[in-house]
Amino acid sequence: MQNTSNAGSAMFVAGTDTGIGKTHAACTLIHALRARGLATCGMKPVASGCLQTPDGRRNEDALALQAAGSRPLDYDAINPVALREPLSPHLAARFEHRTVAMAPLRAAFDRLRAAHAMVVVEGVGGWMVPLAPGLLASAMPRQWDLPVVLVVGLRLGCLNHALLSARAILADGCRLAGWIGNRIDPAMAAVEDNLETLREMLPAPCLGVLPYGLDPAQAAGRLELAPLFEHQAAAR
Repeated sequence: MQNTSNAGSAMFVAGTDTGIGKTHAACTLIHALRARGLATCGMKPVASGCLQTPDGRRNEDALALQAAGSRPLDYDAINPVALREPLSPHLAARFEHRTVAMAPLRAAFDRLRAAHAMVVVEGVGGWMVPLAPGLLASAMPRQWDLPVVLVVGLRLGCLNHALLSARAILADGCRLAGWIGNRIDPAMAAVEDNLETLREMLPAPCLGVLPYGLDPAQAAGRLELAPLFEHQAAAR
């Protein structure tokens, strides 16, 4: 987890795909960090598929992160780029004749980091989702020097998705600090066998497995955060 003398730490939550529970895992991480007494907030720098409300555009994932944090924050602080269409961000932005740029995202991140002990930054889609021409979602953890927690949606095909994602994270020069298994398919066959394979083959520790249907506040106790803090100490 990134740390400097005048700023809090942070991590980036990546997913093996879209729809595998990144937000659920990120909110669970926030609750687990709060249980350690750390002022923690979530951030969704870019969100597509936002709904128009009387208060402005709102994204379900960003609202969940907002609610999970230690203290009330303005929505725009958590989700600085809210796009309407439920598409890859570069396409959703094109529909609005705008371009996602890194500088405003970094400025929003720095403000949150200055005010919190921990910032949990949730990505969008998978590791290599385009934000704009020439800009991938992976640029955030790369440029901000954030350790990565990979969320593996436990369903058929998860082994390939997880191993490819881990390989891409490392190939991009990022640190894979750990992974979380998320039970998104309660009927998945051979779950324990798949988990055993993931533990053997992923080059990072398992931080926990989240049961199907358990809310983040309750699921927080299923996470083991010690590897994250050991990783932070080793990186100093």
